[in-house]
Amino acid sequence: MQEDEVPPSISLLTVQFLIWLADRPRTYADVMEAWRSTCPRISVWEDSFTTGLVRCEGGGRRAVSLTPRGRTVLEQSAAAAPTKGGTEKKESGAIDEASGIDPRSQ
Repeated sequence: MQEDEVPPSISLLTVQFLIWLADRPRTYADVMEAWRSTCPRISVWEDSFTTGLVRCEGGGRRAVSLTPRGRTVLEQSAAAAPTKGGTEKKESGAIDEASGIDPRSQ
């Protein structure tokens, strides 16, 4: 997989991890405290590292940060996210297909 190529499927939990990591500088210890799991089905940290979404840098207090691929995944997930309220944003003046109501008439 090339550095700018996005992995085919990214779980919501992985996106949440990337959002958490992008929020502020984190150390490896921070990541392990918050995201380490003994459950083999919850491998967010390991999956993010092995797919090249995050990287470790530095010495004693190793910093963990997003890679360019991780930033791309985060940006794409934000662009694809539904708007507040759980529905996709509709064009102004579009008729609601479920109700058949023109929102301009309300």
